[in-house]
Amino acid sequence: MQSQQIRTDLALEAHESIGDTSSRIHGIDVEEKNYEEDQVFVTTVSVTTKNAAKTLGKPMGTYITIEAPALDEPDEESHREVSTHLSSIVKELIPNFEKEQSILVIGLGNRDVTADSLGPHVIDNLCITRHIIMEYGTAAYDKSKMHSVSSLAPGVMAQNGMETAEIIRGVVEQTSPDVLIVIDSLAARTLHRLNRTIQITDTGIHPGSGVGNHRNALTKESLGVPVIAIGIPTVVDAATIVWDALDDFSNKSDHSIDLHMLQASYDNTLLKELNNMYVTGKDVDAIIKRLSYTVSEALNMTFDDI
Repeated sequence: MQSQQIRTDLALEAHESIGDTSSRIHGIDVEEKNYEEDQVFVTTVSVTTKNAAKTLGKPMGTYITIEAPALDEPDEESHREVSTHLSSIVKELIPNFEKEQSILVIGLGNRDVTADSLGPHVIDNLCITRHIIMEYGTAAYDKSKMHSVSSLAPGVMAQNGMETAEIIRGVVEQTSPDVLIVIDSLAARTLHRLNRTIQITDTGIHPGSGVGNHRNALTKESLGVPVIAIGIPTVVDAATIVWDALDDFSNKSDHSIDLHMLQASYDNTLLKELNNMYVTGKDVDAIIKRLSYTVSEALNMTFDDI
């Protein structure tokens, strides 16, 4: 229906935007699992060819999406179930997980902008072990082996004048981690996925791409180590909300709207200006706090299980 650019960081939404033709595109495989007892729905989109990657607008790799409506509610039990599912997925994506590894967790985002502060808040709640292991060994934790975990919240260019990729590249060169796990806030295409969806991918991350603010990519190719990205959509494009509302109104009321006519005059309407605006929930501060605990708990469970 829409002719304007649909901005989303979620591969699942990019796949849905293609429509029925996506099932006929070689190189795009979709697997769905419904965990009804936990109210968790997991979709895996695998992009295996360059043509499929171009069509989807996403790099080749695996994109796993956890959809859980309870993420938007202050229900600790439900959040714990989501953490368990997230932990199992991260274990599968970390290469050679059963071996001791040095894992660097990066919390992207601006701590002073609530909707963009997921990454730094996750870092605040992690169990960091690298410095203790370096000083006293794994015996300090009464274990024979364990992962060495370190973290970094590099901030944004407006705060420090440096590209995030530059900072991370320097830390990687000095500390030589075996794998990076990058946490970031994402942009969604639809309201029902706002704060209720977690995307995990082995393709790395392109900070700011969902809101049109492209920065240097954080990938295995650019950093030299595997990069696992975990993101939660905390904002949605304001223009898409209006288009969806008009479409829904047209379908459900007796007063149909000629959306094609609106598209023809789209460039001269307020809708175009809305492309520069992003919407989040009014209680986003409380939501970010809950979500950061959910993600950090999943990571702590993951790193402790060896």
